[in-house]
Amino acid sequence: MKLTRVFKRVRGGYIGFVEELPGANTQGRTLSETRANLKEAIALVLETNRTLAKES
Repeated sequence: MKLTRVFKRVRGGYIGFVEELPGANTQGRTLSETRANLKEAIALVLETNRTLAKES
């Protein structure tokens, strides 16, 4: 699965989000930290979506 990760520099660090995955967004002081945080956010959103789909 290919996802579009977007990173933007803002005052105090970076923000990151995935265009195709609502709820997968994060922030960090460095680009490296933001990338790691976004990887974790993606995993959490996908896990939550799987759980909700099973419950439906």
